[in-house]
Amino acid sequence: MQAQPVTQRDVWEAKKRISHSAANTPLIYSPVLSDITGASIHLKLENLNESGSFKIRGATNKILSLSPEQQDRGVTTFSTGNFGVSVATVARKLETKAIICISKRVPEAKVDALKRTGAKVEIVGESQDEAEKHCYHLEQEHGLTVVHPFDDPQIIAGQGTIGLELLEELPEMDTVIGGLSGGGLHSGLGAALKPADSGIRVVGVSTAKGAAMYESIKAGKPVIVEEQDTLADSLLGGIGLNNQYTFNMVQQYVDDMMLLEENEIASGMAFMLETHRMAVEGAAAAGVGAILHDRVRPGSHAVVVISGSSVDASTMLSVTADYQSTETGQ
Repeated sequence: MQAQPVTQRDVWEAKKRISHSAANTPLIYSPVLSDITGASIHLKLENLNESGSFKIRGATNKILSLSPEQQDRGVTTFSTGNFGVSVATVARKLETKAIICISKRVPEAKVDALKRTGAKVEIVGESQDEAEKHCYHLEQEHGLTVVHPFDDPQIIAGQGTIGLELLEELPEMDTVIGGLSGGGLHSGLGAALKPADSGIRVVGVSTAKGAAMYESIKAGKPVIVEEQDTLADSLLGGIGLNNQYTFNMVQQYVDDMMLLEENEIASGMAFMLETHRMAVEGAAAAGVGAILHDRVRPGSHAVVVISGSSVDASTMLSVTADYQSTETGQ
């Protein structure tokens, strides 16, 4: 039996539930991107959330929806970094035990951020899929509640609150662009935006080095994709062969998907640093990179979701130096 989809009502309920814990994020106009495209381009700054990414919305909604007994026993999740930080941040506030399972591919900056939250971090295997298996082992052995990073109604509804804020802040928008991985963000955006106006285009941008959702949609069913090293490490990870929600919701709601090469992602990161003075991770800059390289049609009023800030200084410096060399023809 197919799982019931997440509705706009669910997103509104999530907005009410998280209102005292996850603040609205700024929406800013980007003059340079607007000049380049001839459209009005705004940036939704999810990188300014307390946990450094949009994922605190879904994590907050999910954990607050658990029973007191479940919160007392604790939670566990598997993550490429950002969702783990968000779960750990919420758990710390609620004085709930949290164990975060990650693979060896998670960058050092994200591992350090996880450890700073005070949560227990367990590093397992070479992929998010291996970390996921360990997570469910912890559930069986210790009674912890698994907080799934994307394929869960409360997670999807929480991420969808971004869409409700956009409807309030920029009701004339016609396009929303963001990094697409497991599909929690885009499923939530679709659930929030499409009932208001089915003509609003939802665009997903993925890395060419391990785009599980892209390849799954192409195949017509969830598939396993080998992960490779990429600047957009937050866009790695499988969608689960038994995916219940996000695969179908991405099929229903996402109007366009594309794969970006590393240089396109890098140019988005460098642009955000040089133009908006913000150091953001590759996944967060993917939408900007797509616009800079004319890979996406932004419409007349577009929003790019700047999803997270988890990038180490050495990567940021290297990316910026390479981008400047390319721009100056050196």
